[in-house]
Amino acid sequence: MTPDHDFIDIDWFGEDHQPLIILLHGLSGSAQSTYIVGLQHVLLQQGFRSVALNFRGCSGESNRTARCYHSGETQDIHFLYQTLRTREPDTSIGAVGFSLGGNVLLKWLGEQGDKITLFGAVAVSVPLLLNRCASKLDNGFSKLYRANLLRELKGYIRTKHHHLEQIGQADEADKIKQLGDLSGIKSFWQYDDCVVAPLHGFKDVHDYYRRSSSRQFLKSITLPTLIIQAVDDPFMTKDVLPGMNELSTSVYLETTQGGGHVGFVSGNNPFKPFYWLDQRIPAFLKQMLEK
Repeated sequence: MTPDHDFIDIDWFGEDHQPLIILLHGLSGSAQSTYIVGLQHVLLQQGFRSVALNFRGCSGESNRTARCYHSGETQDIHFLYQTLRTREPDTSIGAVGFSLGGNVLLKWLGEQGDKITLFGAVAVSVPLLLNRCASKLDNGFSKLYRANLLRELKGYIRTKHHHLEQIGQADEADKIKQLGDLSGIKSFWQYDDCVVAPLHGFKDVHDYYRRSSSRQFLKSITLPTLIIQAVDDPFMTKDVLPGMNELSTSVYLETTQGGGHVGFVSGNNPFKPFYWLDQRIPAFLKQMLEK
């Protein structure tokens, strides 16, 4: 049980006594997302166990509180980490986060500094500046991603509200009801202002984006961390990328011209795609583990 008397679902993969990798999915994803499951299989082949965290309400089972998840919510990963450390104090632990999960991971690493013991971490396709990324999704081809994600998020809130009513959590259900009619929301600026900010104690969307963007935390990261970003990512622009003076000596920024958002597929045969991340991520983790 979490400190706020709720729960989180996690998906284990692998055998006892192997090094363990915490995996964090992206917005509207889950531990069953293709990029998570695929990486779990590859990590197992490389000698790693993995535990994928489902952000609240993303496992297919709604939670017992109005609280959701967002790009700056680091309490649940810290709770998971502390639980794992208590159970396995001598296990080598690493972490990988994708998109929103990458932002959560980097923010957490910066917040904790040298208070945690991980041998390495990887963050992929991270919305390092949330305001810039929200605006990018309002333009051009990116609007297609925006429409799909907002539809899924609105469904997530409706399901949560219905579930809270069904289980008799009237006060929690009322917190959702107080958000009002969400049908007219057309952008992430609106959604984050009307839903995320009031549910999680932010003054408004500007306060949420300012406090939750992970780029400001990169200088405080003390453990080996690889950030992988694609220049053609439809979720962001080049000015989202940090300058070298914003990185601690433990952070490595790797950019590619292609890759899109959590894609990085290559190869000449469309029927046999090569998932570059499935090679790069384990290679970095093994290198850091062996140091």
